[in-house]
Amino acid sequence: MEYAKNILETIGNTPLIKLNKLTKELPCLVLAKYETFNPGNSTKDRMAVKMIEDAEADGRLKPSGTIIEGTSGNTGMGLALAAIVKGYKCIFVISDKQSKEKIDILKALGAEVVVCPTDVEPTDPRSYYSVSKRLGEETPNSWYVNQYDNPSNTKAHYETTGPEIWKQTDGKITHFVVGVGTGGTISGVGKYLKEQNPDIKIWGVDTYGSVFKKYHETGVFDKNEIYPYVTEGIGEDILPANVDFSIIDGFTKVTDKDAAIYTQKLAKEEGMFLGNSAGAAIKGVLQLQEHFTKDDVVVVLFHDHGSRYVGKMFNDDWMRKMGYKE
Repeated sequence: MEYAKNILETIGNTPLIKLNKLTKELPCLVLAKYETFNPGNSTKDRMAVKMIEDAEADGRLKPSGTIIEGTSGNTGMGLALAAIVKGYKCIFVISDKQSKEKIDILKALGAEVVVCPTDVEPTDPRSYYSVSKRLGEETPNSWYVNQYDNPSNTKAHYETTGPEIWKQTDGKITHFVVGVGTGGTISGVGKYLKEQNPDIKIWGVDTYGSVFKKYHETGVFDKNEIYPYVTEGIGEDILPANVDFSIIDGFTKVTDKDAAIYTQKLAKEEGMFLGNSAGAAIKGVLQLQEHFTKDDVVVVLFHDHGSRYVGKMFNDDWMRKMGYKE
C-alpha cells in the first residue's frame, strides 16, 4: 500500500506547469513551480518543517513547547501543520494589512493570533517584528522562529526546491524568477542552481515601498524607499539575513495595481488560482522579457493559493475601491 505516514510527508515534489496565454509574447518557455500543491498551499511548508526539525535537533524547541513567529500567514500555516503533528502550541503575530482569510485559517488550525499595525517602524514596540520577539522572550518553554534570519529557511530550499527544479527541467533552466520576502527561497534555490550552472540568472521580484532593489544596486539602505504597500508576501523594510544579495543577478519592481490585476489574470486566463505574490511574479517575468531568448527556459515560482485573497484581489468591489479596476 502507498500512503504518507502523516501530512508532513506530502510536502515538496510540486509540479512544473507551462504558462501559455499570459506569456505568448515571450520568446522563451516559461514554467511555473506550482507550490500550492503543498498541504498548507504554499512554499512556506518546506522551510517551516525544516526550521522546526533543526530546532528540535539542537534543543531550541523542547517537547510540548510553544512556537512563536511573526508571519504574513503562509509560514504560520506551515508551522501550524507541523505543530499539530508534533504536539506543539503556536502563537502567530501578523500585520493588519494581511487578508482576513489568512488570520481565520491560522485560528482554524488552533493557533493564537496577535494582529499588529503595519504602518509603524520595524523597531516600534507595536510592530510585528517587535511583538513576536517580545512574546518569544516572555513565554515559558517557547521558541521564537525568526524566519528572516533563521538559516534553516534558506537550507530548506537549497535541499529540496532547487534540486527539484534542476531535475524537472533536466538541467535546462536558464532563469529563475521569484518574489523576495524573507529571502529563503531565492537564496536557497539560487545557490543550488548556480552550483550546477553558474550561468543561470537569478531574478528577484520586489514591490514599490520595499528596500531590496535599491540596496542590491547601490549598497545603500534608503529609508526613503520605505512606505506602505498593498502587495502581500514580498518586499521588506529590513534586510533579512536570508537574503543573499551575492546570488541575485537583479531585481524588478512591480506596482500594487499590476500585482493585483495579474493575480486575477492568472486565474481567468491560465486557470491558476493563486495568491497576490504570483501576480507580482508573472508581471515581473513580463517586465524582464528583454533578457530572454528563444532557447531559454524560465522558471517562476508561485508561492501560495488564491483562497487567501478572495476578499481582496478576487473581489471586484475591493479592486474598484483601490482604483485597480474601472
